[in-house]
Amino acid sequence: MFLTSYMRRLEGWIILFKKVDPTVKKETRFIAIVVLLLLVLMEAVFLVIGQWDMTVLLGGVYGAAVAVGNFFLMGLTVQKCLTLEPDEAKKRMKLSQQGRLLMLLVLCMIGAALPCFHTVAVLVPQFFPRIGVTIRGLTMKDKDS
Repeated sequence: MFLTSYMRRLEGWIILFKKVDPTVKKETRFIAIVVLLLLVLMEAVFLVIGQWDMTVLLGGVYGAAVAVGNFFLMGLTVQKCLTLEPDEAKKRMKLSQQGRLLMLLVLCMIGAALPCFHTVAVLVPQFFPRIGVTIRGLTMKDKDS
């Protein structure tokens, strides 16, 4: 019974992921790679300053997962909004932004509250996708030239 229920939910996620636009997958993969590289750099900084412990590693991984998940949800929203009328798309984007901001706030508060996560290591990765978007913009601009 449990296995059947689990398999149905898994199939639902697989079907949902197949409906994701290839561009959303590609950009999320790029952001995930940038976040991972910056996470390794952050961990190295903690190591160099003598503050590294397992809570830094766990907090960094948690924070990175939250950041990449937020970016992926934003991509799904943009994908959906492309099929809507401009006014409806604007409302949907605003609602999505507010919802994702609330989600980030709650998840970061949970990460900061749990003793197994280092608070700074949870929060810093939230800025990594922005760095990735900037890098992507600069590299795309170079390709256009």
